[in-house]
Amino acid sequence: MPLIGTILANSETEFYIFIPYQKLMNYVKKAFVILFVISSSTSFAQSGGYYNLGMQTMMKGDYKGAVKQLEKADTKSPNNANVLKLLGYAYFQVADYENSIATYTKLIALKPGDYSAYYYRGKGRLNIANDPKESLNTMRENFYVSAIKDFTKALEINGEEDAQLLQNRALAYKDYGIFKSYKVKKAAQKATCTTLFNNSISDFQKILVMQPQRKDIISLVDYVKAQITSLK
Repeated sequence: MPLIGTILANSETEFYIFIPYQKLMNYVKKAFVILFVISSSTSFAQSGGYYNLGMQTMMKGDYKGAVKQLEKADTKSPNNANVLKLLGYAYFQVADYENSIATYTKLIALKPGDYSAYYYRGKGRLNIANDPKESLNTMRENFYVSAIKDFTKALEINGEEDAQLLQNRALAYKDYGIFKSYKVKKAAQKATCTTLFNNSISDFQKILVMQPQRKDIISLVDYVKAQITSLK
């Protein structure tokens, strides 16, 4: 989970080996909140009690309640990077991806070097692109392209050794390739899909260099290769 990559980056492989994935994700969510408690105390004074209430509510796992409090904090203290970071995350957790994207975009304007903002904005864009309700949305392709750009920017800032960022970009390449493959009619279109699938495989393989026992990644590589075969 890139948002607290500075805490986990040097021990990501060890966590994968000894801690089940779901337990790790639960740990990461708790660590995310604790990190904010430690690092964002100055925002309490800037945003009043709403930020504090939003933090406490989030620590209880009530993200909807946290959104309400953090929206008030944002109104009282607009353009507060700490408030925006937590509000964007709260929106993401309640699947309000459009507001999450908008909030992280504001955060990026204030802190362009915050790779986690690009990560979660990319996740939000990818989730919208993959939502079955968006099947007729002419903007789907833009969401795929933008998600890939966000993950790429996050990798540029945080380094190519972040397996979680690589995995999400690989998934975005894969999903975008599948989306494009539905409309394949010409050789040039097949070539475009093949490039996207190969990019996906490349990112997955980078993960396997760092974490060779990842059976889920091995399965995804095989799946993407099968997609390339189906284009021929």
